[in-house]
Amino acid sequence: MRNMKYKSGFSLLEVLIAVMLVGFAIASLMAANAAFTKANGAGTDLSTAEFLIGQIKELTMLLPIIDPEDELTTFGPETGETLADYDDLDDFNGATFTPPIDAERTTLNAFPAYSQKIAVENVNASDFEQVVANHSSNFVRVTVSVYLNSRQISSASWLRARY
Repeated sequence: MRNMKYKSGFSLLEVLIAVMLVGFAIASLMAANAAFTKANGAGTDLSTAEFLIGQIKELTMLLPIIDPEDELTTFGPETGETLADYDDLDDFNGATFTPPIDAERTTLNAFPAYSQKIAVENVNASDFEQVVANHSSNFVRVTVSVYLNSRQISSASWLRARY
């Protein structure tokens, strides 16, 4: 009975293989975590962009398309107008707000890296994709693009009828 040898435990090779498998599993989990974190950040950026688009839509929803007093002479802001003076939708044509603004025209300083760019274009009444000359249609397309550090995050367009 003295010649009987009992094997207990694992060999060095078995331990090495087990450590390698655990290491691969941890590395895979860390890579997945990094990918999930990046996707979460992109989702946050997109949600913020959609919020900022909604603020412009809410701000401009009830404004007339063109200035009722200066109907056909100016498309865009009248001379000397500032954001506080914008009284019709076409005043916002070509406007860029960095940092962005909310529906009450208040600067959103919590988002300094974001910008809102607004385009207001007259479109053909029978083909809303076709841009026509200013004041030549009763329909306009408003496009708001949101940028984060000069990289476009989101853009949305909607149509408004003059009457």
